[in-house]
Amino acid sequence: MRFYFSLFILILFSFSLLSQNTNVDYFKKLTAKEKNVIVNKGTEYPNTGKYNLHYESGTYHCKACDNLLYTSNHKFKSNCGWPSFDDEVKDAVIRIADYKLGYKRTEICCAKCGGHLGHVFKGEKLTDKNIRHCVNSISLVFKEFKK
Repeated sequence: MRFYFSLFILILFSFSLLSQNTNVDYFKKLTAKEKNVIVNKGTEYPNTGKYNLHYESGTYHCKACDNLLYTSNHKFKSNCGWPSFDDEVKDAVIRIADYKLGYKRTEICCAKCGGHLGHVFKGEKLTDKNIRHCVNSISLVFKEFKK
């Protein structure tokens, strides 16, 4: 009987922990335009983002949660109209199948908060790694390397 009572208490305790709202609302500080892209999976118009032609040395972080996503070493000029990276920081980005346009694409999101970043494309032969993370500038924050 003591075993079942202990098990019951353990289950109740676990349930109370699960039911607590421990999620941080990373998106509440975003502007309407930022929410449209990061939360609603929208996109910026090509050649309008502030990081498209940005090539300073530093790191790129998620606009919503500040998770480190890319370094300037990953960035390259692709002429696609959005910032392009040929690699990400380990475990910083998750990939999700996206069929919104009627064919399969691979969406990329921040691994920490799930915020939409853009899409990843393979096989374009733009870099030796043969991969392009096509990222919305509005999803990013740049932090310059300290000199």
